[in-house]
This record gives sequence, structure tokens and C-alpha cells, in this order.
Amino acid sequence: MSELRRCSKCVIPETHETITFDEQGVCNICRQNEIKNEKIDWKVKKKELDELVAAYKGKGDYDCLVPFSGGKDSTWTLYYLVKEYNLKPLVVRFDHGFLRPTVLEDTIRVIRKLGVDFHHFTPNWKVVQKLMLQSFLEKGDFCWHCHTGIFAYPMWVAIRYNIPLIFWGEPSAEYTAYYSYNQPEEVDEKRFNRFVNLGISAEDMVVRLEGLVDERDLKPFTYPPLKELRKIQYKSVCLGSYVPWDVKTQSEIITRELGWKGDVVENVPPEYCYEKIECQFQGVRDYIKFIKRGYTRPSHLSSIDIRHGRLSREEALKLIKKYEGKRPASLDIFLDYIGLTEEEFTQISLSHMVSPYKHDPSKTQKGEKTHDFDKWLKCGSMPRKESEVQLERWKFRHSS
Repeated sequence: MSELRRCSKCVIPETHETITFDEQGVCNICRQNEIKNEKIDWKVKKKELDELVAAYKGKGDYDCLVPFSGGKDSTWTLYYLVKEYNLKPLVVRFDHGFLRPTVLEDTIRVIRKLGVDFHHFTPNWKVVQKLMLQSFLEKGDFCWHCHTGIFAYPMWVAIRYNIPLIFWGEPSAEYTAYYSYNQPEEVDEKRFNRFVNLGISAEDMVVRLEGLVDERDLKPFTYPPLKELRKIQYKSVCLGSYVPWDVKTQSEIITRELGWKGDVVENVPPEYCYEKIECQFQGVRDYIKFIKRGYTRPSHLSSIDIRHGRLSREEALKLIKKYEGKRPASLDIFLDYIGLTEEEFTQISLSHMVSPYKHDPSKTQKGEKTHDFDKWLKCGSMPRKESEVQLERWKFRHSS
């Protein structure tokens, strides 16, 4: 496997989306972190948040809407807003279909301790399967339904219940350079189309699936019309634009105050037990990313710790070598869900490889099962004849 150039300060490689390096070899994500720590006046930002909350609090049935996965970031966001401002939120979960037992238990514990109303939506599984396969074929990322549903569906709920203020968690500037910390980052349709939907709209997906789904089935994945959002005078923002984000500290607080529990994640160091615990296919996502880009979540997580002064670069490189690139046990469930063979999976992933990385499948090692693996939902396979339809159509389009 080819050696990648990595940031001289953190360990993010050159295949990371939006990355650039300066003359010192430092990446733009690290430089944005310097803006966060040195140039943002967080006292002023907190005052802006106070004023924003005051403008909406007590004006409707709910003070705000909080999209919620049950992971660390959405749990912290909900905790902060309730404890700091005594807000009455409507908590909205878009269920991507792969929630793990621990996060389901965490959710009950959190919403009961905080005393909040909870709205849970699960889309049609048959539609989700087709969307997973199609987005994997097109983009080497099977999570289109998750990316779009998480950001679009809560906006429809906001319209339905007339809740103009929507609070998300961390800003994208924490991890990418689509926005910088010194830029306003509204969580709006522009942002949605810029990077959330992978460049594929719901209308595009209907066309690409060629009659395999009803257009009505894709409404939860479609961003609401601006005129509908303007009717409620919406304001959709990241809490992390107003208070500095530190996932490790925040995870410790929600663990102590709410009894929130972390969990082991496939091929992620156990010290990061707070990260991406809500998805049983996080290991598959990372494995695909490794085939495409040559790195996975340990690079991302250890880089955050380097920026916070909690880890040395040498220690980070050791974690990367130990944990990244292994075949996850969950891949077997995933392949059953979307009706592909492992050989097809590998070839599709390789077709999305990002230069200059060159993946060598022969060097792949086998990862370990998580302690709760046998409890994961393993029903709902896609019949091979159905997956073959999408696979053949995709091959035809790409060969012509």
C-alpha cells in the first residue's frame, strides 16, 4: 500500500477531502483550529447565543428543535441547551437503520433524565436498501440516505410543528475546510448541496433508480423548499459556532451527568469509546474509506487529540498502524443487506480510489468482532435478483 503524505502537525493525509498543506506542511484543518483557539472571541459568541435563544424562547409550543442520533455530539447539544437555557426542545431522530443496542439504551436514559419530547422516524427499509446500494455504486459511500435524511427530515418536522430555531452540533470546520471558523456556517440548503448530499439530489436519485422507487418515498431525503422554511422564519445553526467544541471533554460531562455510555467501535482504539457508537456499520464505512483514501477514523481522532495537546504525533502514528485498514466483521451483514458479493464490493470500492493512494487488497487483515456483535440486527437481506438490476444498470452507464 502506498505511503501518503500527512500533515506535519497532525496525521491527516493528502487524500482527506478539502485538505491543503502550507509551506510548513501543516494542513488547513490545523490552521482552522488555530483560528478557533486564537482569533475567535468565544465570550462574544456566547453573548450572541444568549441573544439568539432569547429571541425564540417561549414563542411557540417548542423553543427549538434538536436533531438527535444519540451519539456524543447530539447528546451534548441537547444537554447544553436544556441545562444552560432551560429550553423546551423537540428532539428529532432520523433512524438510519443501524442503531446499536448501547445507543438505544442511552437514548432512553438521556431523554428521561432531561425530560424532553422525542420524535423518532424510520424510513421504508426497502427504499433504504436501494438507496444504500445506489449511492455505494455512484460514490463509494452507502450512506446517502443517512447524510440526507439526518439533515433534511428534521427540517420537515420544523415546518410541521412551526419550530423556527434548529440547533445542530459541531460545525464542519472542526473536520473539513468546506467552511472556516471565521465564516458564518448556516446549516441550510446551500450547505446541504455543497457536501451533505454527495452531489446527488433526491430528484437525481429517482432518475438513477429508474422506477425502482416512488418519488414520494424520497421526501424525507429532500431538503424542504426555501419558501416553506421562510414561512416559519427559520434559523438553523451549529451550537459549536457559539461555544468551543471539545468532544472528549463533552463526552466526559454527559457520561457523568446523564449516564451516557460509550462503546467499542470496529477498528477504533478503545480510548475513543465515545466516537460513532450509534452505527453498526461504522466499521464498514471506515473500511471503504481505507480502500478509497488509505486512512480511517483513528487518523481523524488522533489528529483532534494532537490539536488539543493530548497526544503526540508519534503516538498517533502507532495507533494508525495498529488499527486502520482491517476487514470488519460487520461487512458480512452489510453485503447481505445490499445483495453484493465481497468481490463486487471490493471492485466497486477500488473504482472510487482517490489518487495518489493505491490500495493493495492482498494485505488486508481481519478485524475483531465487537462484544455486542451477536445482538446486532441481521434481518432484511436484499434478494440477489434485485441488486443485480441496479448493478447492471450502473455498469451499463459507466461503460457507455
